Order: sequence, then C-alpha cells, then structure tokens
Amino acid sequence: MKYIFVTGGVVSSLGKGIISSSIGKLLQARGYKITIQKFDPYINVDPGTLNPFEHGECYVTEDGMETDLDLGHYERFTEIHTTRGNSVTSGRVYSSVIDKERRGDYLGKTVQVVPHVTDEIKRRIRREDDPTEYDFVITEIGGTIGDIESMPFLEAMRQMRWEHKGDICFIHLTYIPYLKAAEELKTKPTQHSVKEMQGLGLQPDVLVLRTEKHLPEALMHKVASFCNVEPSHVVQSEDMPSIYEVPIAMQEQGLDVAILKSLGMEVGETPALSQWRDYLARRSAATKCVRIALVGKYSLQDAYKSIRESLQHAGVYNDRKVEIVFVDSQFLTRENVAESLAPMAGVVICPGFGERGTEGKIQAAEYCRTHDIPTFGICYGMQMMVVEFARNVLGLAGANSAEIAPDTRYNVIDIMEEQKKITRMGGTMRLGAYPCTLKQGSKAAAIYGKDSISERHRHRYEFNNAFRADYERAGMSCTGTNPDADLVEIVEIPTHRWYLATQFHPEYHSTVLHPHPLFMSFVKAAVDYSGE
Repeated sequence: MKYIFVTGGVVSSLGKGIISSSIGKLLQARGYKITIQKFDPYINVDPGTLNPFEHGECYVTEDGMETDLDLGHYERFTEIHTTRGNSVTSGRVYSSVIDKERRGDYLGKTVQVVPHVTDEIKRRIRREDDPTEYDFVITEIGGTIGDIESMPFLEAMRQMRWEHKGDICFIHLTYIPYLKAAEELKTKPTQHSVKEMQGLGLQPDVLVLRTEKHLPEALMHKVASFCNVEPSHVVQSEDMPSIYEVPIAMQEQGLDVAILKSLGMEVGETPALSQWRDYLARRSAATKCVRIALVGKYSLQDAYKSIRESLQHAGVYNDRKVEIVFVDSQFLTRENVAESLAPMAGVVICPGFGERGTEGKIQAAEYCRTHDIPTFGICYGMQMMVVEFARNVLGLAGANSAEIAPDTRYNVIDIMEEQKKITRMGGTMRLGAYPCTLKQGSKAAAIYGKDSISERHRHRYEFNNAFRADYERAGMSCTGTNPDADLVEIVEIPTHRWYLATQFHPEYHSTVLHPHPLFMSFVKAAVDYSGE
C-alpha cells in the first residue's frame, strides 16, 4: 500500500477534508482502490458527545461509529462506505494504549508516547484491523502544524517515512494571505509552516496553497524554492463556487500527477471524470431557485452539513438552485411562524437532541401540516412532528417525548427498554445501519422503488407503538418499520402533498453522483409547490 498524509498549516479550516476527498476521487478515477481516514488530535474518544457548535455535525458510519463531519465529505466524493477504522482520535489511541497497559500487554515496560502511543497510531494508519487491500490509504491529520496535541501523530508519520521508504507522500495544505493595505500576497506564513514541519523531520512532497486570489506563477515558484519542493508539485486551491469543483481544479493543475511522481509510479492518461463534469455543468445551468427552510437550533452552518449537501445534490438533479434559509426553532412561535415559513417552498425539520427549540419545531410542524407545505422531518424532527400530531389531531393534551417530559401521560416518543439501563453517554445510542421494511402502496415505497431498505441511525428514543393504532386511524401512517424490533422508522400523511418523516438519517447516504431518493422527491415536491 501507498500512504498519503494530508496536513494543514498557518490556520485551521482550510479544507483539508475537501482536498483529501478530491485526492481520493482523482486516484479512484485512475482505477486505484482507496480509503480515507481522519486522525483528530482531541482527547474525546469520538465527537458523539461534542456540541455541534464545537465541531459541526456528528457523522455516523454504516457500522455505527460517531465520527468527524469530514467522513461525510469522503463518502459524498468517493462513494466509499467508511467504518470505525476511518476515524481515530487521540482519545481512542490513548484509551487503547491504557487498556493494553492494564492487561499487562507491555510486560512491565514503562509505557511512553514513543514508542507505545506512536506504535498504536501507526497500527491504525496501516489499517491492521482491516482485511481489505487498498492501493492508497489517505490519512488526514486534524488541526494545524505546531499544535502540541498533534505531535504524536506527526512523529508516527516521521517514523513511517523510513519504515515504508518510497511508499509515503506528504501533502501540506497551507494559506497564502492577501494584505489589502499592501496589495500583496504573502508567502512567509507558508515558509514558516514548512520550516516547522522540517524541524519535526517532515518534508512535504506536495504543497497545496489555499487562497482567495489567483496566485501568479512567480509566487508559486518562490514557494517551491523556499520550501524545497518541486515547482510542479505546488498547486493552488482558490475559492470555488462549489466544493465539488475542487477535484477538477486539482486535476487541471496536476495534483494527482504530482502524487504519483513523488511515489515513483506511472502516470498514464488523465481520466475524463465525465460524470462529475456533467454534474457540475448541470449545477451551473440551473438558474431558477427553490427556497427551503431548515428549522433547527444550531445556527452554525456545519451543524447540518450533510442535510445541506443532500438538498444541494437533489436540487441539481431537479435543475434548481436550492436556497437554504435557516430558521432558529427556539425563536419560532405561533405568532411569527407564518412570517418565517409561508414564503418557503419546503421545510426540513432538523435533528437536535434536548429541550431547547422543541416547541418551535412543533409550531413549524403544525403550520406546515395545516397549510400543506412539503415537509421533511429527520430523526428528532420526526419525533416533534409525531408530538404535534398527538396534541393537535389526536387531542392528547400535553403529549410529548419522554426525553423532554419524563412524567407526561402521553409519551408518544419513549426511550427503548434497553436504553434505560445505560448510564454512559458516548457511543451508546442506536447507531449505524439498520434494515427497514416499507409498506406497499406508501409514498415511501414509491420513492425508494423497493420494499426493503437500510439506513443509518443516531438516536435513543423511539415512536411509542402503544399509540400506533391511534395515529393510523387519524391519518398519519407508519409506513416504514424495523423488521426485527417492529420499531417505526417512517411516518407520513398520505393525503398531504408531501409530509413525511424518518427516524433515520437519509442524508448520510446522499452522494454527488447518487442523490438520496427521499431528498430528490422532497425537492421535486418543493419545486412543484413553488410553481416556478
């Protein structure tokens, strides 16, 4: 296997995940089998207990690992299915090392960062627990060069350079700032970042320069000269109208060629990426807009990243630009709900645990249901749609989720029996892919075009089957159920234009080339409703 490491310098949030995903896409297009993994230096075992304001959305893999949102980019770009092996934190590494020490695996030796922690990192980089054979393992290192917490990861990289001679490629993503007062682009931060890497025994093979302005060739050659990198191995990553244009920009500048050459591999012909280019052409050609509201409580854009991207994918294939309008549910009331939602062609009621903002989501669900606006509830959004229906259609005053009101008489959303015994927060929810059987003749079955599906979950509470018959009689159908536990996975109101909600997270399965059918159908309904 060949190993590609992607690091960042100068500042964070430069887009290492997008560059890593683009590299994966370009190598896939050349016929190579790849996987991409994210190594995060924070001490949390996983991001499952992190507030979305801290770290954006928590992505979930097929096998039930709560991970960094960059794994969503990896999957949307490359269509690989990531697993728990694709996401590693310092917390997981140290936890594993400490477990081994407690078992006596180190035979009485003093346990140290070097070699024991670095050996554990290298074991995970090499994917020694994964029987799959890959041509390339792409490893993105979180944080920025110089961060104290990432030092063990960088030391592991340095060791691997010598243990796998000829099979390692270091790619460093850095920032070229533009000083408006001086009207100059500055390379000094990049030079210092590379110098810091060199001080750690790491020499970049390829530099990717993040910039808001086009960089002249002279500046690129200057960076190459001062940073000891081949001029042809310096590329720029300018701001793009869409992140999905980055692979094309990287290919046109020869990023994949630079990687192959640095590894001593044959370059061959440049792949056409025709499907990818068709998607971008269709995106560019879409001029009409459709406005869709996201009703949630996290104003941070990355908090609902996968939902936003899924809506954009579906918009392109419906020949529309999706204009996403965030509506903060904690400020949504009966008095202002019409002002916020009436101008929308569709409404997504978003996930998000906890009491804050729930009454606003319930108000949104009632307004959309009574005004027949296309509405899509996801996970906690579904639960609030179920609560609203209980209160206003079934007449169950005070109906609620047991998560919010444990003593409610009408616990239409309740905790699973096995979940009641759990005391630890991290990694203990219903996580990962579970099967779902769709009711014949339902909207859900028509959208999917089949009777059995599998979707990813991340929740602790469920639809309470004790009330199921009441919902069915009143017009809310339970059209998707788990075949093993008879848990309700999908509810819909068949008499409405498009009023459907899922307990699972369909956004985790939407990709650039294969948008999710639920999002496709929802956006189409929004387009039809808008009349444009």
